[in-house]
Amino acid sequence: MNQLAPKTVSHSEVIMTELVLPQHTNELGTVFGGMVMSWVDIAAAICAQRHAGKQVVTASVDAMEFRAPVRLGWILQLKASVNNVWKSSCEVGVKVSAENPKSGERFHTASAYVTMVALDGMGRTTAMPPLLTETEDQKRRFDAAEARKKARLAFKKEQGKKED
Repeated sequence: MNQLAPKTVSHSEVIMTELVLPQHTNELGTVFGGMVMSWVDIAAAICAQRHAGKQVVTASVDAMEFRAPVRLGWILQLKASVNNVWKSSCEVGVKVSAENPKSGERFHTASAYVTMVALDGMGRTTAMPPLLTETEDQKRRFDAAEARKKARLAFKKEQGKKED
């Protein structure tokens, strides 16, 4: 049983801001999807590390969805928060918003669910503090994360049964 003190969602929330520079863009002048994925991974890792109080590693990324392109010179804001915690892992939701600094227009451009695992000083998995949800939205996200975990495990089990 987890004897660690629960932590709130707000305890570990991350807001990260990035400016899209030429080295982040493709020949169309839009940000590389892989660059956004890297920033998502960093935001999720910071969030999970704050929650766990320990080193974390990425176990999986679910449902990385790109909704709209982001252009050179635009500003990205990544918001990450813990959705659910299990024994040694947690799901972090990351929402990416873009801002056109000339027009001030802002829009949702990408989202992802990242599973992070806590490690001890020897690199072995270790317990994470439970998550304390305080709002209805946090409870909804907690339940949705539980459903995604069940779906991931069912998919993994199904894939293990298939032959190459």
